[in-house]
Amino acid sequence: MTKTIGKIIFTITLCLMTTLGFSQTKEIQIEFIGNCGFHMTDGITNFYIDFPYKSGAYGYMEFDKAELDSIKENSIFIFTHKHADHYSKKNLKKVMKKKRGKTFGVSNISELEMLSETISDFEIKAYKTKHTFLGIPCRHYSYLITWHGKKIFISGDATNPETIGGMDNLELAFVPYWILKSAKEQEIEIDAKMFAVYHLYPAQIPSANKHWGKVENIRPMVKQGEIIKIAL
Repeated sequence: MTKTIGKIIFTITLCLMTTLGFSQTKEIQIEFIGNCGFHMTDGITNFYIDFPYKSGAYGYMEFDKAELDSIKENSIFIFTHKHADHYSKKNLKKVMKKKRGKTFGVSNISELEMLSETISDFEIKAYKTKHTFLGIPCRHYSYLITWHGKKIFISGDATNPETIGGMDNLELAFVPYWILKSAKEQEIEIDAKMFAVYHLYPAQIPSANKHWGKVENIRPMVKQGEIIKIAL
């Protein structure tokens, strides 16, 4: 009963945000927070992808703790899987208590794909993709978001490039470096205007900047607060 009431309140909140005093900007703005975590907004709806996670988990990027306090109220949180470098139950619980919102991930994919019913000009499709950690497979999803006509792919920790290789006309693809490496080795062409390469260890950042820093359509995500804008 409590969950049902929560869903109703969340849906009403989204509808009010769309119809009342909130104005859509002429762009989708994406702010990188750390590792695979980022904030994405069109000025009305706020998404947090693979955030909050455990800062510094497994040696990956730490983030400024102020990021937790700056999360927008009634946001939508989407997770590719529940490894600590992508998801923190502890941090998420704190955020939800203060800011409210809705969480989606491996346990409620069907609900996630129904967001198009409450968010204008938005669609998300989940793809079950392979990911293992220390040889142990886990439940993992990659996502294709179509928002205001712009396609954005979120790889997460997907092992291989077959899924993204079957897509076309991507505006932006968030991928780890091994997806680009495997695609090149397997001669799989990825149809994307821009790549945001994330999931980098701090020690890998100099190499990422060296290899991709001057490549026009590849952007290594190496610094908290970096902004990517997609014009609408």
